[in-house]
Amino acid sequence: MDGILCINKPKEYTSFDVVARIRGMSKTRRVGHSGTLDPMATGVLSVFIGNATKACDRMPTDTKSYTADFLLGKTSDTLDVWGTILSEQVSRVTEEELRSCLPEFRGEIVQIPPMYSAVRVNGQRLYDLARQGKEVERQPRTVFVHHLELLSFDAASQSGRLEISCSKGTYIRSILSDLGSRLGVGGMMTGLVRTAAGPFSLADCITLEEAQALTEAGRLEERLLPVDRLFESLPEIRLNEVQSRKFRNGVRLDLNRVRCQPGEGLHRVYAQDRMFLGLARSCPEEALLRIEKLFV
Repeated sequence: MDGILCINKPKEYTSFDVVARIRGMSKTRRVGHSGTLDPMATGVLSVFIGNATKACDRMPTDTKSYTADFLLGKTSDTLDVWGTILSEQVSRVTEEELRSCLPEFRGEIVQIPPMYSAVRVNGQRLYDLARQGKEVERQPRTVFVHHLELLSFDAASQSGRLEISCSKGTYIRSILSDLGSRLGVGGMMTGLVRTAAGPFSLADCITLEEAQALTEAGRLEERLLPVDRLFESLPEIRLNEVQSRKFRNGVRLDLNRVRCQPGEGLHRVYAQDRMFLGLARSCPEEALLRIEKLFV
């Protein structure tokens, strides 16, 4: 079984819990995922099965999209509602004040990873240190927020919802906490749904219950997406029979004998029968097509 299964991750499941379930359903150990989701978050989790696991670290776009619920006036140690409340105050932020702060969180921003996160410092996970009551210095990291819009805000309850698209490694909890700090009242996340990851959206997903039902019916493979779906944004190369055989054997091809777009860059490579073979990089200065990753 080879391909990508998009799961709508349920609450209280870790990403590894989902991988473990799919390992059992697919009866294969070669299962991985791209883009960890917090246990209390839901939404798109791309699960890679069989040969598709080679693509876990090869997604050409790392953009992820979310809807995030928040509450102003409270802070917690985890930056969300599931942690220990650290402070609470009366908040009277208006929608206009809230909207006026949003541009500061668009584009390139700097974040410090939360203590309750999977980042390693000196070989230890931050969340393990946090559970021991320890706080250590964390290096700031630069991330990019492509889109940040207020979907709703209720001034009476000081709660609302944001729509966010951002680069890999962005902490949505941190954005909401920093927004609350900027407004002078504190804030925390109360809910998170990942609506898209790379080329996949919620429309591509099934639930674990649906996956289990398909497994029992012997039809789980029907929901697998082909691995080349990941690389739809890349230009395509079609090889003839002889070239395909050489490519599968790891041979670099003469670029002058291959039809591809001019200039250097990654391409998705197919055999004449439309079988996806892998990724290759055109190198005009060497007149070579170099293999980046084989998927056969």
